[in-house]
Amino acid sequence: MPSTGSRAQTSVDNRRRPSTGRSFASAVLAFAVVMLGTTLPTPLYAIYSTELGFGVATTTVIFAIYAAGVIFALIVFGRWSDVVGRRPLLLAGALLSAASAVVFITAGPVWQLMVGRVLSGLSAGIYAGAATAAVIELAPPKWRGRAPAIATAANIGGLGLGPLIAGLLAQFAPAPLHLVFAINLAILVPVLVGIWFISEPVDVAAGARLSVQRLSVPTEVRGVFVRAAIAAFAGFAVMGTFTGVVPSFVSHVLGIDSHAVAGILVAVLFLSSALTQIAGRSQPTERSLVVGCAILVVGMVVVIAGLLAESLPILIAGAVVSGIGQGLSFSKGLAAVVAASPSNRRAEVTSTYFVVAYVAISVPIVGLGFASTQWGLRTSGVVFMVAVGVLALIALALTVLAVRSERRQERSGH
Repeated sequence: MPSTGSRAQTSVDNRRRPSTGRSFASAVLAFAVVMLGTTLPTPLYAIYSTELGFGVATTTVIFAIYAAGVIFALIVFGRWSDVVGRRPLLLAGALLSAASAVVFITAGPVWQLMVGRVLSGLSAGIYAGAATAAVIELAPPKWRGRAPAIATAANIGGLGLGPLIAGLLAQFAPAPLHLVFAINLAILVPVLVGIWFISEPVDVAAGARLSVQRLSVPTEVRGVFVRAAIAAFAGFAVMGTFTGVVPSFVSHVLGIDSHAVAGILVAVLFLSSALTQIAGRSQPTERSLVVGCAILVVGMVVVIAGLLAESLPILIAGAVVSGIGQGLSFSKGLAAVVAASPSNRRAEVTSTYFVVAYVAISVPIVGLGFASTQWGLRTSGVVFMVAVGVLALIALALTVLAVRSERRQERSGH
């Protein structure tokens, strides 16, 4: 994201110049580990709910608070790494991740879980911009063409590994609510050391002022933004559902009392998304957005079938298909928005796009949680997935219409 608020450029500290392979590796590791920490609690919610005596509605509120932390960090800290440098923000995000782990290790009442999730959300929101930029900027010359894909793999891959690791440890190791966070803290130690010694890729200006990230969408970008944002909203709502509610569904509806299964199911969605974003990075944007939305609709049908049939294999298939659709529609939607945005307003448009996505993780999921107390988890889940599928269909229709309109204009222009 472009730097703002600078009053003057000064000479760069020549002792800290990018890039070395060690700095690049440190940034990638930090990105993966911090994002991994944000999803560690996912398969543990069933244990917390049993021990602390709360239901699905409270679980979704705890989960949604994480998204609120992400949104706050995107808005407040989104531009700071452009002003003070990547390294201070990477350190701050990793320290917030460590603080979240400490809170979870010592967690007792529900409010403490909420504090831990807020800290985790703040760390993720900081890393969404600062770590992505650092990975790309610190990449050695031979890796620069693949750096955006590596940043994606570190981000979404870390999110996917979190529930997988936590689920397996909760199932097969002692102290399920403590061991995984202790391990997370131990891993964060070399991460912090690595960040401390990375080369600073930003030319820090003297007298630069920190500012809040403005959210807006220029008039000329709104058409592209609306259809891309609807697809992002649908895809992130699916991710929120799997992360916040599916573990409870596995336990309470399927009757499978396995934290490992719950973690694997969520991990499948995230890892499918990550692999799709990497594999599809060179595909045409508009066509890939159409395909991604279509696959997301199919994924909703499969997930609904799994919910109605109370079938774990069908839910796993739905996670794979939905992850592919989410990964393709989100990444290509972002690419379309970035390409359509004026260069001097790209940061605010991109931030707005991410805020829409994270609102989708929070508000609808809380509604699903409270609806489940009235209609039951399965019925509420089916209704919610139908709504998500409709959103994906709307994004698909808008994109197809836009592509056809552009082709007609091109033909008439010739």
